[in-house]
Amino acid sequence: MAGFIAWLQHDTAGLLLLAGAGIALLLFLIIKVRLEPFIALLGVGVLVALAGGVSVEALVGTATKSGDSLLEKGFAGILGHVTVIIGLGTVLGAVLERSGGAEVLLGRLVRIFGEKGTPLAMGVTGFVLGIPVFFDIGIFVLAPLVYIAAIRGGLSLLRYALPMLAGLSVTHAFLPPHPGPVAAAGLFQVELGWVILMGLACGIPAWFASGILWGGWIGKRIMVRVPEDRVVGSERAEDGKPPSIWVVLLVIGLPMLLILGGTFGNVLLPSGGVRTVLQFFGTPAIALTVAVLLAMWLLGLRRGMSGKELSELSAASLRPVGMILLVVGAGAFFGAVLSATGVGQAVAGSLAQLGLPLIVSAFVISSGLRIAQGSATVAIVTTGGILAPAILAGGFSQPQLALIVISIASGSIIASHVNDAGFWIIAKYFNLTVKETLASWTVLETVLSLVGFGMALLLYQFF
Repeated sequence: MAGFIAWLQHDTAGLLLLAGAGIALLLFLIIKVRLEPFIALLGVGVLVALAGGVSVEALVGTATKSGDSLLEKGFAGILGHVTVIIGLGTVLGAVLERSGGAEVLLGRLVRIFGEKGTPLAMGVTGFVLGIPVFFDIGIFVLAPLVYIAAIRGGLSLLRYALPMLAGLSVTHAFLPPHPGPVAAAGLFQVELGWVILMGLACGIPAWFASGILWGGWIGKRIMVRVPEDRVVGSERAEDGKPPSIWVVLLVIGLPMLLILGGTFGNVLLPSGGVRTVLQFFGTPAIALTVAVLLAMWLLGLRRGMSGKELSELSAASLRPVGMILLVVGAGAFFGAVLSATGVGQAVAGSLAQLGLPLIVSAFVISSGLRIAQGSATVAIVTTGGILAPAILAGGFSQPQLALIVISIASGSIIASHVNDAGFWIIAKYFNLTVKETLASWTVLETVLSLVGFGMALLLYQFF
């Protein structure tokens, strides 16, 4: 027995078996037993950690050092980033919805793209707004538009959500200023301009194939309704007039502009002065706070809503957030457990020995890391670190280096599943069961990954 445990904890095959068994048990508990995902993730994460050799002290801490435990750090890492953003984004969406602002924007997009082109409009919106903002922030800000589109169109929520999610995902993985491609570009000493160019060349076809083609196909086959607790009210402000499209664009676009200003100000401006101001207001929590206050004034108070009505609206919109946060935190904890047990390192080490061409190895290693531990950014950075010595010594051109970065980025988004916090955000925000999320979102990410890599491999032949 001791020998089996040692093999399970230290041998590559044993670690992969442990990870596979944990994921299988998790899916069984959620799909078959119908155990609440938060409880299933927490329980299976603890079992996998103990079976993988994580000590009790490291897992749950001690009376004097509980804050250093894997359990608390796993939850805190993601929740420290998303809790404030989810709350503010939810309130912003509620104000946009109650005022009629979301419907005004959607109406303008529908007039531009046509009623049948509304899913395409959502995809374009996700792609454009996904460039300056993180994936999860984009979801929280744009979700109200998806809900309104689904209610108006009478079709499955997936028809409108998946194109938007594909746009957010491809920009998060392929394009600066997002951390993954920026970090890989730094490791390989490639200019960001080339990364942007190749990211667009590979990302646009991948977005269209996954979000528009696959999203349209699967959206006809899985009927998902807008969750009732996300529709916080349909009453208009007392004056009964829809808000100006320019006010709506200001409220939605302001946080995007502030975040973008902070990102590029940090790169282009010297320390202090304007750069400090841009960094402050470009912090996502600050940017969204400004946007929420502005929305409450322009779309609420100035249009006849009282402070009490705004308070009640905010409280109603925040009621579903608690379970979302618990599931997201538990998903991050499960991913942290897989990393702590050494599964990620085992996968990377075994894949690095396959002797494939570097651009193919980049995709394969990144894919393995993504599937093993769930984080796209971790997969990109880890793969870049593994391959950097060989790549820097290889005499590659700038376009070739950029395409290798895109290959890594493509692998980093493949097969999002239960160890990815984003999987649970999407499942809870868009009213999906685990089976529906696997059948729609997981496949979308895989299509996005494979088409992006295929484009990178094709373009690589010309440079």
